[in-house]
Amino acid sequence: MAENNLHYSDNDIQVLEGLEAVRKRPGMYIGTTDVKGLHHLVWEIVDNSIDEALAGFCKNIEVIINKDNSITVKDDGRGIPVGIHPKTGISTVETVYTVLHAGGKFGGGGYKVSGGLHGVGASVVNALSKWVTVTVYKDGKIYETKFENGGKTLQRLEIIGECELNRTGTHVTFKPDPEIFDTDIYDYETLKVRIRELAFLNRGLCLTIRDDRDDEDTIGEKFLYEGGISEYVKYLNQNKTPIHNEIIHLDGEEDGIMFEVAMQYNSGYNDSIYSFVNNINTHDGGTHEEGVRRALTRVINNYARKTNMLKEKDDSLTGDDVKEGLTMIVSCKHPNPQFEGQTKGRLGNSEVRKLADNVFSQGFDRFLMENPEEAKIIVEKTMTAARARVAAKKARELTRRKSDLDVVNFGGKLEDCKDKDPSVCEVFIVEGDSAGGSAIKGRDSMTQAILPIRGKILNVEKARLDRALSNEEIRTIITAFGTGIGQEFDLSKLRYHKIIIMTDADVDGAHIRVLLLTLFYRFFKPIVEAGHVYAAQPPLFCIKHGKTIKYVLDEKERDEYIASLNPNTKYDISRMKGLGEMDPEELNETTMDINKRVLRKITVEDAIEADAAFSKLMGEEVEPRRQFIEENAKFVENLDV
Repeated sequence: MAENNLHYSDNDIQVLEGLEAVRKRPGMYIGTTDVKGLHHLVWEIVDNSIDEALAGFCKNIEVIINKDNSITVKDDGRGIPVGIHPKTGISTVETVYTVLHAGGKFGGGGYKVSGGLHGVGASVVNALSKWVTVTVYKDGKIYETKFENGGKTLQRLEIIGECELNRTGTHVTFKPDPEIFDTDIYDYETLKVRIRELAFLNRGLCLTIRDDRDDEDTIGEKFLYEGGISEYVKYLNQNKTPIHNEIIHLDGEEDGIMFEVAMQYNSGYNDSIYSFVNNINTHDGGTHEEGVRRALTRVINNYARKTNMLKEKDDSLTGDDVKEGLTMIVSCKHPNPQFEGQTKGRLGNSEVRKLADNVFSQGFDRFLMENPEEAKIIVEKTMTAARARVAAKKARELTRRKSDLDVVNFGGKLEDCKDKDPSVCEVFIVEGDSAGGSAIKGRDSMTQAILPIRGKILNVEKARLDRALSNEEIRTIITAFGTGIGQEFDLSKLRYHKIIIMTDADVDGAHIRVLLLTLFYRFFKPIVEAGHVYAAQPPLFCIKHGKTIKYVLDEKERDEYIASLNPNTKYDISRMKGLGEMDPEELNETTMDINKRVLRKITVEDAIEADAAFSKLMGEEVEPRRQFIEENAKFVENLDV
């Protein structure tokens, strides 16, 4: 080894000044530099405005996507202080935007409760932007400062005009640096969903979002919910059938910790329980959610025993029983939240568990005692769920895999692959025996397994687990996966790290694909979240010219390919046959060969919105589905019936 490779001196130690560290390692501050990280910049600025609202000084927040894809966030809070900061010697506005960990969230004097975690939001956005302009309205004057090229001060804070004496607030406009991010194009729907969520979580706060990129005049969308999280529950249940009219809303406060919960049961079989701390979605739960779940099970059991609905000989209801069909929002505002886990998605403060338990148990017990008719409906639903749970346990025994031999030929359905390493194995779930036969002959038998299913599987959005487990096709899928289901589910036992839905490119194929995705989302959600589910993309057209054969996925790709040909070329376009009509070689070449195929990865970007979509499209309620079809029918260009 060369000696200079071993040399390690003082000069090898780098000192990154100011915001250089953020630009050098942006992932440490915003997670990613893809589209998710791009949108995270908006939330860092919006969080500062939300903090003003939590402190009681802000009533309106506006988010604007400008024509050049820059973002403007306006609020009517107190406005960032404009005096000279005693430690930095520059204005406090400039300090907040150029010094990491400079903010009003550390000493407890500026904000009792804060949505931001680290107090680095403003400076991080500045570091990762091409330019930033900050305007402050305060004391009858308008102040402005500008930054460029990753946080370098272009214009020191100066007075640029006057305003009404009582007008206060902060306006921030920033343009993400295209050298940092994979894309700098903002998605309106992504921003709107989070803006609406923030409005639900902060009752009485008005949030507006507007997209100025369109040529048409836009007035934006306004979100204001005086009912707070109760209106959130109502929104989530809009495509479901509530079994009691009143949304139960409970709240309490202790030692500066504010806690509230809103809940309503519906006739469905899936629970929708979401928890938040200081507006942050704690997708892994935590002590606030644990306290509520514990109290929910105890209070319902006590009430059922007290009213003799549960007899002495009956087993107590479980946590799974009492949450069936429950839509619930748990929100905690904490002055010093402690988060756990790699993704910081779990609250760890032990004192919150007792507070949540006390507030919920006292309030919910009072509701049950004061509303005996609603209480009876709720308890009867949980008892029905308990009976179904017992039936499901018996049915689940049928899906347990005893040995490899059982899997190889259960019912003669699964044609397994030879390799047993899940990381390289994939299973194609194929529509029908005919397509299954072609797939078996056209596959790579070393790593590709084939599982044909007959007809359309049960819509599990309308069925409990016990009924789903009585469906032969679903039992076959569970057995093939090897993970078990329900309480026994174990992701580490998944036998294939690619689960590929392969259906025809027509209406029936799309319906089967949606039924399978509903099954996976409701009963195998961790598989979807881990990125193991894919949809095969069989081509729609075959274009032949000379000795060249080109397969294309859709009309757009067809037209683009034809446009690329020499105008004098004679060519032939044919619509592709169904999977079952393809010969093995054709199926392999177009849809299965890992070097040529196109797969679409199924992701769950937003669990709450995904839950609502499945409820709307696959649930019991017909009206929301009819409305969805009417609103989107105009976008259909080719309908294959």
